[in-house]
Parts: sequence; C-alpha cells; structure tokens
Amino acid sequence: MTEHTKIEAERKSLFERAEDMLSGRKYVPAQVPRDLAAPVNRRPVVRAAQKAVPQPVAAPAEPAAAPSEPMHFHEGKLHHIDRALLARHGLIQPEAQVTALFEEFRIVKRRVLASVRKAREAGSGAMAQRVLVCSPLPGEGKSFTAANLALAMAAEKDSEVLLVDADFAKPSVLSLFGLPRGPGFMDVLANPDIALEDCILSTDIAGLHVLPAGNHTNSDSEYLASSRTAEVLDMLTQGSPGRIVIFDSSPALAASPAAELAHHVGQAIVVARADRTGQGALEDALTLLSACSDLKLLLNAAHFSPSGRRFGAYYGPEA
Repeated sequence: MTEHTKIEAERKSLFERAEDMLSGRKYVPAQVPRDLAAPVNRRPVVRAAQKAVPQPVAAPAEPAAAPSEPMHFHEGKLHHIDRALLARHGLIQPEAQVTALFEEFRIVKRRVLASVRKAREAGSGAMAQRVLVCSPLPGEGKSFTAANLALAMAAEKDSEVLLVDADFAKPSVLSLFGLPRGPGFMDVLANPDIALEDCILSTDIAGLHVLPAGNHTNSDSEYLASSRTAEVLDMLTQGSPGRIVIFDSSPALAASPAAELAHHVGQAIVVARADRTGQGALEDALTLLSACSDLKLLLNAAHFSPSGRRFGAYYGPEA
C-alpha cells in the first residue's frame, strides 16, 4: 500500500514569490514618439513678441445709488397704552417696579439682541433685525411672549421696536394694548396705494410702535408669498440698524403665515407651553419653520427651576 505523506508548502512572502517570477527577465520601457500630437480644446498661447490686440475701452461705471432714507414713524400723534389693561393681561408695566417677569424677558431680549449683532456681522443685513414669534398650536403663549418681548425691547436706550401683528385670522395685539383698530400689515401687502407709515401706531411708551394686522383676506398666505412682502419688510428696516421688528404670527400648525414669514426673518422664537405642548407638535412646527436658520425655543408656564432662581424680589424694598 502506497504511503501518503503531507507535502509541506514552501513558505515565502508575497514579495519573495514576485521576485522569483520576475528574476531573469528583461523588461524594456515603451518607446516614446519624438513628435507628440497637438493638444486639443486648449487655447493657443500668445507670445510676448506678438503684437498686442487693443482692448475696448470700458464704459464709465454708473454712479452708486444713494442709500435709501430710513422710514421715520409719525411721532406727532402718540397713542396711549392702557397700563391697567397691561396689568390685567399679565404684561410688563413699563414704569412700574422691576418684576420677575421683566427680569425673565430681559434675559430673552439679551439673547435676541446678541443673535442680531452676530447675524449682522455675518452679513445677513436687515433680515437680522426681524424676529418671528409663534407657537405650534393656539393657547401656548405666543402673543403674550411677543408683547412682553416688545415691551422689554422698548426699554433699550439704543434701539426702538416695532411689534407687527401677523396673526391675520385672530389678531390680538391691539386688544392687549388697548389701541384703536385701523388698516395694517395685510392692507399694505394687498394694496400698494396704502402707505406703510400711515398704518404704524406710535405709542406713549418710548421706543414702542405697533403695526396692526389689518383686514383679513382669503389670500393671506398668497400675499405673504409674493415679492411685495420683501419690499414692505425692507422698508421697515432700511437705514435703521437700531430698529427691531417683532412679528406675532399665527400658530405654525394652525395656519400657514408663520411658515411664509420664516423666509423673511433672521430668527424665530417658538413658544412651547410646559403643561400643554407635545413633542410631536413641537417637532412638526420646527420643520415648518426650517426656512429660518436661527430657531430658538422658549418654555412658557414653567414653575420649576433646578437652580432655584427667583428674579424680581432682589429689587424690592429693603427690610
């Protein structure tokens, strides 16, 4: 019987086996032609010895357009804001003692103003001065937030604020402040013959102006999506770097104006109520507002602070 034994394979590395295969063979490099073909799709090089071709004389540049004049709001007629009405609605009292509410919105406005400065430095222009305030659903405090933010912003020494009621279906800014009804934002969008400055109400609170919502139409979103909107908003901020425009918009999941306005603002504040707003609604609202690059969340009706901070009492009378 034939005996079978295992044949041990020769253990060589890959390089050693390649050397064995190529050893003893002579390789000659490929011949390179003396004259190479002319390159294609390439412009001929102009030599210095060639005669220069005269270039046409450029037409004189047009003079730069003069900067647009800023829009000055009518200061002659000041509309009185009912302070007692502000108190009934739980809003900031401009001349009263500093409260916890005022201190909270001081923090909010500092964040907003810091974002405005950062956006302007990045070259976003007047859009940085526009702030959208909305909520996912009704009843979560977006008008309360917009009004208090405007009142807190009006206290700034180097800026003024314009509060625009952009909740066309259910406007509330005039009723919060006790201001008279009249033409407003939607009327200016729908009718170019209506002067924007004639619709703005200057108030007896220094630095605070209000633009009503105007008459509701069946085409609010279509007017907001038109090129007229950008023209009107540019008029509000042109030549006035210290002016902040705050839009109290409709809830994002209840009506479409908020999503349209998101294309024209530098930042948006989405108000979520601690005891009401669901995670799904909040995520859907943020998706609809994604045209705005700077989205901020504000938690309303929160009664617990992990740090135990309590603003306002520090400014009270001494014991």
